[in-house]
Amino acid sequence: MESGALSLPAGDRAEGWPRRTGALCRAARFVAVACLAFTVAACQTTGLDSRPPVTLPATFSATGTAALPDKWWRSFDDPVLDDLIEAALADNLSIHSAWDRLVQAEATARKAGASLLPTLDGEAGLSGKREKGLNTAGRRVVGSTSDLSLGLSSSYEADLWGGISSTRDAARLDANATEEDLKTAATTLASDVAKTWYQLTETYGQIDLLSRQLATDEQVLEIVTLKFRRGQVTASDVLQQRQQVESKRGDLVIAESSARVLEHKLAILLGKAPTSLEIPQINALVTLPDLPGTGLPADLVRRRPDLRKAYFAVLAADRRTAAAIADRFPSLTLTARVETSGEYVRDLFTNWLGSLAAGLVAPLFDAGERAAEVERTRAVTSEALNDYGTAVLEALGEVEDALVQEANQRRYLTSLESQIELADQAFQRIRDTYIGGAADYIEVLNALLTSQTLERTYLQAQRQLIEYRVDLYRALGGGWEMTRPEGTGVAAETSRSTDLQPVAEQGRKG
Repeated sequence: MESGALSLPAGDRAEGWPRRTGALCRAARFVAVACLAFTVAACQTTGLDSRPPVTLPATFSATGTAALPDKWWRSFDDPVLDDLIEAALADNLSIHSAWDRLVQAEATARKAGASLLPTLDGEAGLSGKREKGLNTAGRRVVGSTSDLSLGLSSSYEADLWGGISSTRDAARLDANATEEDLKTAATTLASDVAKTWYQLTETYGQIDLLSRQLATDEQVLEIVTLKFRRGQVTASDVLQQRQQVESKRGDLVIAESSARVLEHKLAILLGKAPTSLEIPQINALVTLPDLPGTGLPADLVRRRPDLRKAYFAVLAADRRTAAAIADRFPSLTLTARVETSGEYVRDLFTNWLGSLAAGLVAPLFDAGERAAEVERTRAVTSEALNDYGTAVLEALGEVEDALVQEANQRRYLTSLESQIELADQAFQRIRDTYIGGAADYIEVLNALLTSQTLERTYLQAQRQLIEYRVDLYRALGGGWEMTRPEGTGVAAETSRSTDLQPVAEQGRKG
């Protein structure tokens, strides 16, 4: 029994227990009142205003009219992409790890909240003693004794100043931030899958285009060879065209290698072995849907999971500051214990002892340790608030960048279309002139290279336009309903929905 604790005297056990209990409760209330006497200033802290420390623009620089579903990739009306992303969200191991981190954070929050309730421990003990000696008659005797004990002990720290609840709230906010991390990881994964799929589609298209260009080069080689046999051109023209044919074959080999690498990357994103993915070899890129409505910047701040995470980080830091302030004030701990003992089991409840104690601890001198901790946590809160503002500005920049890039990419594609048409017309005329013997081969080769290069560049630019739209969707995106996949820290059938209200999904465009 601790020195100074309020408890029953050794001689007053069962008979005086009710009366003594009432006295002890009154003593405990007295101690609680004494705690209040230590308070020289209000110890409660007000919640920090966690609005972004930046000025938000009223609107974005551009907007569309199409609705943006939570699962934004469905706007492409691409069934293959839909299946790939759904498979990745279910099987990607990084997403599984994000779910596991959420399980850890939720368990940590429950652990922090457990301190608000009393603890109850059970104890059991068994000891024995064996003695050997001589009695008064000088004979050797052997004796033994045993001691059995059972007990219950409980302790509780009163949350007088809200320090324990502030620590619990901070842990809960950390769990909320971890959940937003999961949503961010899911959005990032969907974006990576979409970009990889359309890079692969473009590569399949490049292979098809290179095959057609190779056929054209071989036709030109036939024309040049025929003119050489007629003595109309020199051997150098034939050699140059042969080199052009071989160069095209080399480009085709490189494109096929790139396709295999992208297939491997896509398989890994889906949580599969690199060579186990079977997908259709589609070589035509999708037609880009209408520009989505961008909404208001203020709505973006509330919707994007990475910004919500930064917001929760500010609130958690503020709660830890409140806990640090509360730690500078007295703490009150209540303990209760009931114990019984006896030499035999039948004697266990014959003799028993109960005690109730209240302990008050008030920091008098700590060389400024607690004050320094308050200063540190306040600085952490300020840092988190600045990080929140930076994240908001970067998010606004991502939306504006994607809008500008898409608009300019469309202008670039229009220019490429005109260049391709002109280059094709120029090649046809120069080729006809060359066949008629009024043009040099080098003019034909230059016109052919220009036309073919523009065709490949146009295909790349189409894919880049789709990637800019993916960037815009990701920059504008929020959360959606997610189901915890198998292999994480809880049962597979357990599902968890985001705390964001999902927007009704729109029908696919034809």
